[in-house]
Amino acid sequence: MKITCLMLLVLSLVHVPNGIYKSLAARPSVVNIGSIVRFNSTIGGVSVVAIHAALEDINSDSTILNGTTLKVDMKDTNCDDGFLGMVQALQFMETDVIAIIGPQCSTIAHIISFVANELRVPLMSFASDATLSSIQFPFFVRTCPSDLYQMDAVAAIVDYYRWKLVTAIYLDDDYGRNGIAALDDALALRRCKISYKVGFPSNARKSDLMNLLISVSYMESRVIILHTSAVHGLKILSLANQLKMMENGYVWIATDWLSAYLDANSSVPDETIYGMQGVLTLRSHIPDSKMKSKLISKWSRVSKMYNYSDLHTSSYGFYVYDSVWAVARALDAFFDDGGRISFSNDSRLHDEAGGTLHLEAMSVFDMGNNLLEKIKKVNFTGVSGQVQFNAAGDLIHPAYDVINIIGNVMRTVGYWSNYSRLLSTVRPEVLYSKPPNSSLANQHLYDVIWPGETAQKPRGWVFPSNAKELKIGVPNRFSFKEFVMKDNVTGSMKGYCIDVFTQALALLPYPVTYKFIPFGSGTENPHYDKLVQMIEDNEFDAAIGDIAITMSRTVTTDFTQPFIESGLVILAPVKKHITNSWAFLQPFTLQMWCVTGLFFLIVGVAVWILEHRINDEFRGTPREQIMTIFWFSFSTLFFAHRENTMSTLGRGVLIIWLFVVLIIQSSYTASLTSILTVQQLETSIRGIDDLKSSDYPIGFQVGSFAEEYMVKELNISRSRLIALGSPEEYADALKRGPKKGGVSAIVDERPYVELFLSTYCKIAIAGSDFTSRGWGFAFPRDSPLQVDLSTAILLLSENGELQRIHDKWLKTDKCTADNTEFIDSNQLRLESFWGLFLICGVACVIALLIYFGIIIYKYLRHEPPDESMAPKESPRRSFRRFISFVDGRELPKKRSLSLSRDSTPRTPVSSNLTAHDIERQVRPVRNGSVIDIEN
Repeated sequence: MKITCLMLLVLSLVHVPNGIYKSLAARPSVVNIGSIVRFNSTIGGVSVVAIHAALEDINSDSTILNGTTLKVDMKDTNCDDGFLGMVQALQFMETDVIAIIGPQCSTIAHIISFVANELRVPLMSFASDATLSSIQFPFFVRTCPSDLYQMDAVAAIVDYYRWKLVTAIYLDDDYGRNGIAALDDALALRRCKISYKVGFPSNARKSDLMNLLISVSYMESRVIILHTSAVHGLKILSLANQLKMMENGYVWIATDWLSAYLDANSSVPDETIYGMQGVLTLRSHIPDSKMKSKLISKWSRVSKMYNYSDLHTSSYGFYVYDSVWAVARALDAFFDDGGRISFSNDSRLHDEAGGTLHLEAMSVFDMGNNLLEKIKKVNFTGVSGQVQFNAAGDLIHPAYDVINIIGNVMRTVGYWSNYSRLLSTVRPEVLYSKPPNSSLANQHLYDVIWPGETAQKPRGWVFPSNAKELKIGVPNRFSFKEFVMKDNVTGSMKGYCIDVFTQALALLPYPVTYKFIPFGSGTENPHYDKLVQMIEDNEFDAAIGDIAITMSRTVTTDFTQPFIESGLVILAPVKKHITNSWAFLQPFTLQMWCVTGLFFLIVGVAVWILEHRINDEFRGTPREQIMTIFWFSFSTLFFAHRENTMSTLGRGVLIIWLFVVLIIQSSYTASLTSILTVQQLETSIRGIDDLKSSDYPIGFQVGSFAEEYMVKELNISRSRLIALGSPEEYADALKRGPKKGGVSAIVDERPYVELFLSTYCKIAIAGSDFTSRGWGFAFPRDSPLQVDLSTAILLLSENGELQRIHDKWLKTDKCTADNTEFIDSNQLRLESFWGLFLICGVACVIALLIYFGIIIYKYLRHEPPDESMAPKESPRRSFRRFISFVDGRELPKKRSLSLSRDSTPRTPVSSNLTAHDIERQVRPVRNGSVIDIEN
C-alpha cells in the first residue's frame, strides 16, 4: 500500500516537455466547469437560474457522476463592449475548467472559441451566430438552434405570404450581420431578396434609431425583419409605433429575441406591448413533457434564491439547463472510460513583461478531446426535447413556433421544422413520426392579425413617395401602329398597349411617376430582345408594349399577367370566301349532284320491281306506285323509309344502297363544315408540319421573336426566312408567291394577323396556333410593381375595360372586298365515289337479271305452250299476257298448311288466276290433311 501511494506521488511530480501536470484523481469528488454569461441581460439572467437548477438536479441524482459533485464558476461579461468583454473572458480562461457553459454573445464566442481550441476546453454555447461552426472551431458545441434554421423559417414565412422584397434592420455586430447574411441566402433560395439593409451600432441613440426608421419608411418594402437584441428591439418597435409604422400595410417579423424577452419577463409595460401589436416572432419549439413541467414548477423557487425572481423561464433557459446535463452525462461516460482531469502548462502561452493577462496561467486540458467526443455522443431526452448532435455539431430536429402578438397574448399560429422545412399547424413532434413531406401544398398557418388590427394580408410593398421617376421603354414601331406608336405632333406615346398600361396604373392604390422613352427609330420595327435586355442592364426600369412573353425573356425579366392572347400562326393566300346563301351546294360538284340524284331513282325503281309482285306496300294505282318510288328513293337519304322489303334480292340491293348513302352523307357533312368554317388555301401549306417539310421561303415580321423560334425550335434554315416590315409587304410577298420572289407563307403573332386580315381578304390563317403565349409588360426580376399590375390587368379583364380598349384601337371587322374567284379544288367529285356507285349499279343489275330469270321461268310454267288446244297468239298479245303476269299479285309462299280432311283451303288466290289454275296448283293428299301450294 505504501509503495502504491509513493508511485502516485512520484507520477504527480513528473515533468513533461510541455509543462507540469496538475493532476486530480480519476473520479474526483468535485468537478468545476465554467460559465460565461451577461448577468444583467434577460438571457443571461435566465441562464444563471437554469444553470443552478440543473446543478441542483444533477448533484441530487445518485445515478449521475457516481457521487462526484458538479460545480459551476460563473463569469459576468459585457457583450456591448466587445473589447472589455473579451478581456474578461480571457481572464476567466486562466482558471482550470474542463468545460464552459456559454458564452451567449457572438462576438465573445468567436474569440473564446480560438482559445478553447488551444486549451481543449469544450464550449457549450447558446450563441446562435451561423458562422460559428465546429469545422473552424472543433471545441465549439452549439446547444441551441443555429440562425441558419431561424432565418430559413423567416424566409418560409415571407414566401408563404408571397412577398418578394423585405427590409432588414439589424444590430451591427457579428450576431446581427451574420444573421442577416443567412437570411439573404435563405430568401434567395425562394426567389425573394432583401431590398434594403440598415444596421445600427450597439451604442445608437434614440435619434439615430428614429432616423433609421424614417429612412425605412421611404423604402418600397413594407415587410420589415428585425434582428437585434431585446434592448434595442423594444426601442425600435416603440419608435415605429410613434412614426405610425405599426399601421395597416406594414409587416413586422422579429427573430426569437422578442419571444425570449416576453417569455422571461413577468411584467411588460403596457406601452411596450401596445407598440408591438400584430408583430410576428419566432420561438424555439420546446415540446411539452413532464420534465419541462417539473422545471417550470421549481423555477420560481430557484429564481428567488439567486435574485432573479422577476424572470420566468424561456426557450434559452431550457437549452442552458440541458447543456449542463449534457456536460454531466459526458463526464460520467468520460470517467467510466478511465478519463482523468489533468492540465498542463503550454510553453507557447506566456505574457510579455508588465502584462496583466497572465497567459502562462492558462492550462491545457490534456484529455479535452476525449471529453469533447463524449459530449458529441450524448443522446438523451431533456426539457428542450431530444438532445443529440448531428455530424455538423448542431442539435437534431431544430424547430420554431410562429407567434402572433395580439393584446397581451402571444398566439401560436403555426410551426416550422427543419424536418419538413415547411410551415404547418401540426406540432413538429407529430411530424417526426411520419415520412417527411416537402410539398408546398401542405403549408398552412392559422389566421394572423396584422398591424392595424386587420386580418387581411398586407400587400407588403408600396411605391415609395420619394421614389425616382421610372424610365419605361416603349417600342417605336413602323408598322401596326395601332398597338403602340409615337405621336409626331406631341411626341407622346399612344396606342392599345399604352391605354392598357395607364388604365392598370389608375387601379393601383398608390401613385407611380414614370416617363416613356421611345425605343427605336420609327423607320423600322425595333428588336424586342434588345429592349428586354436593357431592363436587365438597368437602362430601363420597365418596358411596355406589344412584347411577347417568351421563355428566353422570362429568364432575366418578370412579366405581368398577359393582357392579350397571342401565338404564332401561319398566313397563306385564299382563293375564295364562302359567303353566299347557296353555300350548302358547294360540297359536291354538279356532276356529283346529278349522278347521286339519278342513283336515288335507279335504286327506287329497282327495289320497286323486286318488291312489286309480293309486297302490297309497292302496289296500287300507277300514280300511287310512282309516288312510292320517289318517296322510297329519297327517304333512304335520312334512313326514314317506311316500306318494308320482303324479297331477298330487294333487301340485298337496299343494304348496299344504304351503305352508299351513309358514306355520301358523312362526306357531305364534313365538307360543308369545312367550307363554312375554314378558308380554302391556295398553297399546299396547311399547318406547321407542311411549313417545316417544304423548301419555300417564309416571311416574318422585323423584330419579332418568330425568326429565332423557327430557327431554334423548328430547325428551319435561316436562309429560307425573309424579313417583312409592313402589312403592304405582307400582301405583296404572298401575292407574288415563292416562284416570283415572294413567300409561300408568313409566320407572325395572332394580334398582328387579325389586324392584317381586317384589310386583306384574300389571305387567311392556315391551321391553328402552334405556340401559346401572350403579351405582357416587362419588369426587373422580383419587382412588386409587376405583381400589382398583374392584379390590375385581371381586374380590367373582369370589368370589361380591356375589351373596350381592344375595340377602340383594334378594329377587326370583316373586309368587304369583292371576291370573284371560285374554288372547287376541295369539292367532292364523282371520281371519289365512282367505286361505290359502280358497286351499287352492278348489284341492281345482277338483282334485276336474277329476278327476271325467275319471272320468266315462272311464266313459262304458268303458261306452257299447247298448240293443239289454242290457236297461235300474236306477239303483241303474248307480250301483254307476260306483262299482265309480271304485274299480277303473287301468292305468299308457304311450305305447309294444316287443314281438316273435308275442309277447303282458305289461302287467298290471285284474281288473275283461273279456276283451272287454282285446281292445278292445289292438289289434296288422299291420306292426310296437308296440301302443297305452288308459287
